[in-house]
Amino acid sequence: MKWFSRCSAVSACLLVGLLFIVQPILADTKKTLTIGSKRFTESYILGEVIALAAKGAHEAQVILRSGLGNTGILVAALKAGEIDIYPEYTGTIAREILQSPKDLDLHEMNLLLAPLGLSAGVPLGFNNTYALAMRRDLAEQLNIRSISDLTKHPQLRMGLTQEFIGRQDGWAGLKARYDLPQQTPRGIDHGLIYGALEAKQIDVIDAYTTDAMLKRYPLLILEDDRHYFPAYEAVLLYRSGLPARLPKTWVSVEKLKDTISESVMIDMNSQAEQEKIGFLQIARTFLAGENTPQSSRNFLNTLFANDFWRLLGEHTQLVFVSLIFSILVGVPLGVLSFELPVLRQFVLGTVSVIHTIPSLALFALFIPLLGKIGTVPAICALVLYGLLPIVRNTYSGLSDIPADIQECSKMLGLGRFYRLFTIEMPLSMRSILSGIKTSAVINVGTATIAAFIGAGGFGERIAQGLALNDNLMLLAGAIPAAGLALAVHALFEFSEVWLVPRGLKLRVDRHAVSS
Repeated sequence: MKWFSRCSAVSACLLVGLLFIVQPILADTKKTLTIGSKRFTESYILGEVIALAAKGAHEAQVILRSGLGNTGILVAALKAGEIDIYPEYTGTIAREILQSPKDLDLHEMNLLLAPLGLSAGVPLGFNNTYALAMRRDLAEQLNIRSISDLTKHPQLRMGLTQEFIGRQDGWAGLKARYDLPQQTPRGIDHGLIYGALEAKQIDVIDAYTTDAMLKRYPLLILEDDRHYFPAYEAVLLYRSGLPARLPKTWVSVEKLKDTISESVMIDMNSQAEQEKIGFLQIARTFLAGENTPQSSRNFLNTLFANDFWRLLGEHTQLVFVSLIFSILVGVPLGVLSFELPVLRQFVLGTVSVIHTIPSLALFALFIPLLGKIGTVPAICALVLYGLLPIVRNTYSGLSDIPADIQECSKMLGLGRFYRLFTIEMPLSMRSILSGIKTSAVINVGTATIAAFIGAGGFGERIAQGLALNDNLMLLAGAIPAAGLALAVHALFEFSEVWLVPRGLKLRVDRHAVSS
């Protein structure tokens, strides 16, 4: 019964811990303004600018969810009330969100956005349209000046971002307008696209006209001679009730109108991508009207930056909350597979298939299902990913109990419930703990993907590192995640020493020595 008491104590601790960790998720009594941004440099910076402007009103708690992903995720989050505002572009609103075949002004956009509960406003002062670019030396060699000239060179390799390939105003429409012979390429992340172009792995890329890299690399912007791309004026897209709900904050945010010129935006992008200055620092100095100082980054101050403890807490929360639910679901499913052979293949097959679903797809799937972004859908996805090792090891542990032990317990007349919890489960504990340990370590790594739907954790740094092609930032996210995985592994090694019955450990150790 000592084992049962220990398990009861552990279960109580887990439940108390669960309530402690989940409580901040459920508590939302203060007025809040939640700001989103997409996963590229300019949007990261604009998100910080909006957040600082909003904080200046001292009316609400301001939450910034950076790098949430593409337009579809941000708009879904707006509609669901998960975010209140984010920086967007008029061309994207007209073509991608409203799917209008013609250009729209702000008044026309707002008439069409009203049924969605959304509004667009506060023009920031610059246009950041799409363009196609290629290496200047190659363009001169092939006498290419415009997009139409690409039709004469079907051998050119296109390198386009995933979002541009899938957008209504992206590759498909461009290919049709210009009758381009090039095939649809495989997508590449925006942060890596310029490096691939410089390495001559691709020949033509999609670019934003405010990209800092356009100045760094000897590139030619191809003329849009058939006027496919509309104007992409930077504006704010927000929930229609926001100005009335937070009037002081809205007045503060409106002061950003026409304050950012195209040259200023290019300079801020350059500070982030070339000088490796943090987004928050860039935003602060812009609003203060100061010159941004030179970056003095090194690995240690990047690793232990101000956001380290917040990211650690978020990552730990994702891993352990999802692990608790995986245990609560997975262990009974393993027992069920052992007790009812008719369900065994269905249960084991189902959890195996779930584990084969690409992680980002599973995370994104829960956004429309739950109508939320962030922690809740991330935890749901991680729970499903954590089931396979726990279910399979629970079933294997029970199945591996020697037949003579099972027969002896039956001959003693012990009830099924009593035999399961006082004999079979303790004998299976090593296998069950091994499954739980494997699940936890796997979820430490998988939880980094959660940053792409706004759940935080060290994946935020990895996403930023990809967006900026910044190896230092990538390492500052990957190394703590790896360290957390090692710490979780060590924690479960200690738990095994405490939870596995002493007699079972001696028996297993003797067997290992004799072997």
